[in-house]
Amino acid sequence: MFTNEKELERELSRPSAGLVADAASWQNDVIVLGAGGKIGSGVATMARRALDEADRDDVRVLAVSRWSDVEARARLDATGVETVIADLSDPTAVDQLPDAGNVVFLVGAKFGTATNTDEAWMTNTVLPAYVARRYATARISALSTGNVYPLSEPVTGGPVETDETGPIGEYAITCRGREQVFTHGARTRGTQVALIRLNYACEPRYGVVADIARRVHDGEPVDLSIGAVNVVWQRYTNEVVLRSLGHADTAPFLLNLTGPETASVRTIASQLGQRLGVEPNFTGAAGATSLLNNASKCHALFGYPDRTIGQLIDMQAEWIRAGGMLWNKPTKFERRDGKF
Repeated sequence: MFTNEKELERELSRPSAGLVADAASWQNDVIVLGAGGKIGSGVATMARRALDEADRDDVRVLAVSRWSDVEARARLDATGVETVIADLSDPTAVDQLPDAGNVVFLVGAKFGTATNTDEAWMTNTVLPAYVARRYATARISALSTGNVYPLSEPVTGGPVETDETGPIGEYAITCRGREQVFTHGARTRGTQVALIRLNYACEPRYGVVADIARRVHDGEPVDLSIGAVNVVWQRYTNEVVLRSLGHADTAPFLLNLTGPETASVRTIASQLGQRLGVEPNFTGAAGATSLLNNASKCHALFGYPDRTIGQLIDMQAEWIRAGGMLWNKPTKFERRDGKF
């Protein structure tokens, strides 16, 4: 168990032997766009650590953000990652970014997009067009979301990559637009692209399990409107995003990314309550469908996540009992209307 955030972040950026082997073959610099977000520093640091373990000090890792958090930038610089300040909504700034052969795209707008729909369209569709043009000859691993799929019944196991999309709400629709923009770049410019449809990465400070745990701990009702979820350990997420660079193709490589379990929200809350010594309160009724994602292709390629849902629940309860920090960034996983 982690006793502080420094230990946690060290674990979140730990590369596996598989990633180190991949990094040994990277021939060009790696640039992480949107590195100031929730997962960006972990991805950038993991890439740097993998390259260091592979004795590839000839390959740079660059992390791009506005970097309004000066301390976060300094911590990342200390790892050997080179930070770059840029406003990615400015096409001139994008054109002036350093060259790189491997691009990890983590930029996105979700929360607040129900009211500021123009922001969703600008960030999720127009900005990717700037990046697709700037890095036309690179390999791009772009983070997308399982929200591009329609809600499905838990008994189906969730949609696979070949299933039809059916986004609900402006956020999901614009994320599908992001995928189409990168697909257009692949078709017209020959860019090699991987599109990663993620469902709910979790770590002790943030995610669906943290959201539920906070409510249970504080005696607030847990909403059952979405009755089941797929979640995945954040460290595994960081690694899959990086390892997908090796699968990027001009016919974009589509990959669902989440854990193998379909978990009941009620059960997660009940298990957290047992560990925290609190009886959960519930509100709402579980619908017949939920936002789900079948990641069996991902697990066949990269193995199963190194933490199960039960281990994530244990870790979350221990973190809260120890007084660990929780970010005030609710996932709003319970929304059925796609309004975030």
